[in-house]
Amino acid sequence: MNEPEKRLKLQIMQSVIAVFTILAIIGTLFCSTAFAGSSPGAETIEPEMSQVKADVMKFGLVAAAIAFGLGAIGAGFAISHVGAAAMGAVAEKPEIAGQALIFVALAEGLVVFGFITALMILGKL
Repeated sequence: MNEPEKRLKLQIMQSVIAVFTILAIIGTLFCSTAFAGSSPGAETIEPEMSQVKADVMKFGLVAAAIAFGLGAIGAGFAISHVGAAAMGAVAEKPEIAGQALIFVALAEGLVVFGFITALMILGKL
């Protein structure tokens, strides 16, 4: 394997480890209420929303976060590749700078779509 392939595999492995670490932290935060208990003599305060509605809201918030997060990650990946290729093309032929900018802007549109999807999900909650 040559050097760029090794670096790419290392970056992918680091990204996977980072994602699983973040998921472990989030899982720990969501499961912390499962182990919380109340003393037998304490008064219980009725929650304003039912457990079912809280679960639906929790999954809705996670879905909105995933929609925006994956859109941002995908846009970053696309812009890194399209931007590098566009700047290389502009270096060789400066008159195509406007076309190169359009391709970079199209890749940036992924973030906008993820953001709009997240807002639509949050609007339904």
